[in-house]
Amino acid sequence: MTSPANPAPSAAPHVVPGAVEPGRGAREGTGSTRPGHRAGPHSPGEVPVPPRLPGWEHHLSGKVRDVYVPAAHGPWAGRDVLLVVASDRISAYDHVLPTPVPGKGAVLTALTAWWLDQLSDIVAGHLLSLDVPQEVAGRAMVCQRLDMYPVECVARGYLTGSGLAEYRAHGTVCGIGLPGGLGEASRLPEPVFTPAAKAGLGSHDENITFEQVQALVGSQAASDLRRTTLEVYARAADLAHERGIILADTKLELGTDVGGRLVLADEVLTPDSSRFWPADAWTPGQPTPSFDKQYVRDWLTSPACGWDPASGQAPPPLPDDVVDRTRQRYLEAYERLTGGPLAA
Repeated sequence: MTSPANPAPSAAPHVVPGAVEPGRGAREGTGSTRPGHRAGPHSPGEVPVPPRLPGWEHHLSGKVRDVYVPAAHGPWAGRDVLLVVASDRISAYDHVLPTPVPGKGAVLTALTAWWLDQLSDIVAGHLLSLDVPQEVAGRAMVCQRLDMYPVECVARGYLTGSGLAEYRAHGTVCGIGLPGGLGEASRLPEPVFTPAAKAGLGSHDENITFEQVQALVGSQAASDLRRTTLEVYARAADLAHERGIILADTKLELGTDVGGRLVLADEVLTPDSSRFWPADAWTPGQPTPSFDKQYVRDWLTSPACGWDPASGQAPPPLPDDVVDRTRQRYLEAYERLTGGPLAA
């Protein structure tokens, strides 16, 4: 595909959304999570100290991912690459929850790799290798280092979440006018590009208009981001539909490589970055169960939990049944989309 003619990506190198560099506001944890270890030793909301990995040095951490750079004498020494590790951490309401979901990182990594293969004729992907240290096998990938655009590239085919809230208030989504009479889970006349400005760890991404994207990155790059996002959404929505799943919306991260080529990065079409609905449960006007962390979000705001996201207090640990149900939803999403079980 055509490279951005006027690329104006962020000057910062490829990082994960919400990531912070050590020494620049990073919150230090007091321990590390392990697959299957539910009650994380870190305090609620803190990102735990990532593991030491042979051949790699820890660079920064986000809500869910830990990022490493090549060590001086490792197999990737001298290469402009990153090791991106998807942990089992889960976040909601701008908090990193104290309870991990076992196997979640493996689902995110495997599903991202699968989608990048499905989309390779539309846009290049950042994945270089899945040959990673044994300590993080199955939930890490070696990726190109990119200059990332400071924009969350969101595509919506259905009305829900923050898009529904804006529509009810103004009849628009990110400044795009929509017809009247739409409600929860309504299908839009056509998919729309609804970008957001990236926020730091613990902050909300802010929905912005296409004109604001143009001001941030330039007109040509903004057009390339919109076109690519909608092409990816259309392909993914068709593939999901064939498997009995509705892709309601998704968020993509895009950057450029050293040659100025547009590259798809971070996680791609996972339950953390997308709303996947079972097609047989979809009813316009009604909330739809989803293959993502909505079950966690619902519990956190339920009377059984008793926590108020606006309280300023850290969320409580998740009960085992909520963890188990969430894990099963992630696994079901992977299996239904790819047509096979997650490799052990």
